[in-house]
Amino acid sequence: MAVKGIDVSKWQGDVDFKKVRAAGYRFVMINAGYGRYISQKDEYFEKNYKNAKAAGLDVGAYWYSYAVTAEEARQEAVIFLEAVKGKSFEYPLAFDIEDKSQSSLSSRTIGDMIKSFCGYLEDKGYYACIYSYVNFLKNNVPSDIRERYDVWAANFDVSRPDYSGPYGMWQYTSTGRVSGVSTNCDCDYAYKDYPQIMTEQGLNGFSRAERVLDTSGYRKGDKSIGVLAMKELILMANRKGIIDAMVLEDGGFGEGTLIAVNALLKKWGYKQNGIAGERFIKKLAAAVDG
Repeated sequence: MAVKGIDVSKWQGDVDFKKVRAAGYRFVMINAGYGRYISQKDEYFEKNYKNAKAAGLDVGAYWYSYAVTAEEARQEAVIFLEAVKGKSFEYPLAFDIEDKSQSSLSSRTIGDMIKSFCGYLEDKGYYACIYSYVNFLKNNVPSDIRERYDVWAANFDVSRPDYSGPYGMWQYTSTGRVSGVSTNCDCDYAYKDYPQIMTEQGLNGFSRAERVLDTSGYRKGDKSIGVLAMKELILMANRKGIIDAMVLEDGGFGEGTLIAVNALLKKWGYKQNGIAGERFIKKLAAAVDG
């Protein structure tokens, strides 16, 4: 099932990511900068990253390329990782290759640039992908490169991308209107469970030893109907002796629910991050029914 997301840069200004999440979006790809110098880091990257994480959104990042050689692409990759160091990402780190200066390069050169950039990221333990417009992907990027690396394809105002190769994300509009964003913004669909890939494989700043069941879902403060249903499952688990008796407060997801969620995560051998997502609920329901 496709997951909705957006991508933002300094051009969107201050974004209210809590409103973005409330509107049904679950991830954000954040521009980290462009070019080969750390001075070209996006001035809103740190704020966007911090606020998106605090709102419970999964996060990835992208770097806009001006490179015209494989060596320049590698230099960009080095600076990209310098810009994002110390952070973890549930979504890919993307090589944004679409600049006009690159359109006249041979497909062999483009392929070498992608291998240089994405290969450097992979060597450092990151999940790399290629971002570009469908026409550029089809006409400028060798097919073996498009099959080797994950693709984030841009194709606006169509019912599906005009692209026959595999792709993990689709940027479907550049004029989206999203609650919490004061300007137009790009909107995306993701078709792979990237958070699971990153946490299970220990990529993008995550440790293999730190198993995470869900990175998004219900958490303390949520008051939706879904939380009430989830709490009823927890009470059923308590009555069956699956977890010890605990007080679940009236209303939404409060301190008592947090304790119960973390107790179940600990029992199952996962990080106690206080998140009751899709996998948590499926696992809990299976335990109650078993």
